[in-house]
Amino acid sequence: MEVTSAALFPSLSGSGGSVTGLQMPEEEPVWTMLDKANPNGLAAQLEFLLQGLGSYRRGLHPSVTIDESKGVVHIVDGSLIGPSVHIEGPAYIAGEVRHGALVRSHSWICRNAVVGHASEIKHSLLLPGAKAPHFNYVGDSILGRGVNLGAGCKLSNLRNDGRDIRIHNLGMDSGLRKFGAILAEGVQIGCNAVCNPGVVLGLDCNVWPNVTVSGAHPRGSVLRG
Repeated sequence: MEVTSAALFPSLSGSGGSVTGLQMPEEEPVWTMLDKANPNGLAAQLEFLLQGLGSYRRGLHPSVTIDESKGVVHIVDGSLIGPSVHIEGPAYIAGEVRHGALVRSHSWICRNAVVGHASEIKHSLLLPGAKAPHFNYVGDSILGRGVNLGAGCKLSNLRNDGRDIRIHNLGMDSGLRKFGAILAEGVQIGCNAVCNPGVVLGLDCNVWPNVTVSGAHPRGSVLRG
C-alpha cells in the first residue's frame, strides 16, 4: 500500500487543488508531517504561515474565546465560527467551526472543512471539504478532501502504554508517540467508530458504524468489524 501524499491526496497535485502555504512530503510517508520536530512538518509549516499572516479575527460571537499565549490565531474572512467555541493558537481557520467546539494548538482547517458541535481537534490538518461534524475527536491526524466522520467517531492518537506507534500490517514504525489517523480522500466513517492510533485508510474506504479500526487498509476497503 502506498502511503505517500500523491497516493492518498491526489487532488492536491491537480489543477487548483493545492492549499496555499502547504507542502506535503513527496516520497516519505505522509505521517512524517505529524512529527513536531520535523522542520517541514505540519506544526512548523503552520507556524511559518502564521508569521506572515499574523493574528486576525473579526465579527465573532462574544461567547467565543481565544488563547494566543502560545501562538496566534488567524481566522480568514468568511469563515463561520459558532457560539461558545474555544480556539488555542497557533491555529489557522478558513472553514467552519460549530457551536461548542474546541480547536487546540497547531490546527489547520482549510476552506469548506468543518469542525462540528462539541468536536475537538488538536495538531491536525483538515484539507478542503473534510468534515468532523458531530462529537468527534481528531488528534494528530490528517483528513483528506471529502472525508466525513460519523457522529461520535474518535481518532485516537496515543497508545495506552505510551510506546511509539507502529503500523503492524505494513511492518513500519512511525517513530511517533502521538499519531492518530491518515484518512485519504473520500473516506467515510460511520457513527461511534474508533480508529486506533496509527490508522491509514486509502482512497474511498468505508468504515461501518461501531467498528474499531487498526492498521493500514488499501483503496476502497469496506471495514465491517
